Amino acid sequence: MRIGFGVDVHRLEKNRPLFIGGVKIPSEKGAVGHSDADVLIHAICDALLGAANLGDIGFHFSDQDPKFKGIDSKILLRNVMVLVKDKGYSVGNIDATVVLENPKVNPHVPMIKEVLSEILEVNLDEVSIKATTHEKVDSFGNQEAIKSYCVCLLSRNA
Repeated sequence: MRIGFGVDVHRLEKNRPLFIGGVKIPSEKGAVGHSDADVLIHAICDALLGAANLGDIGFHFSDQDPKFKGIDSKILLRNVMVLVKDKGYSVGNIDATVVLENPKVNPHVPMIKEVLSEILEVNLDEVSIKATTHEKVDSFGNQEAIKSYCVCLLSRNA
């Protein structure tokens, strides 16, 4: 068994789409990034890559490479899953937290879990998504940024 940890942060700006876990969330502000800036999927990718000792998301999907400009992060996660499986691992579970003051993430968690469980090839029960705020403190609490943490467990395939 292997444990991985991932974290990602993106600035928020008005009039941009907000994607969390592959789901478009209605919001006045969205995350800024080279791809679609899905902070949750990026943290999951880093956790999976770290657990498999395969580097990080920036190594595999450079923000300097134009082919990743605006890319749907679900595609990145599917590519990470290929790398993880090629190394002989499967996902046991993930546990992730999204830090965002507004909009509230919890109403969207069931759909996020559906999307992620399909890509990760696990049951819904193996995908834990939690949401919290920074209580109006710092750039996260002031709705200037979004952050996500993720831990994962990989198992060696028989």
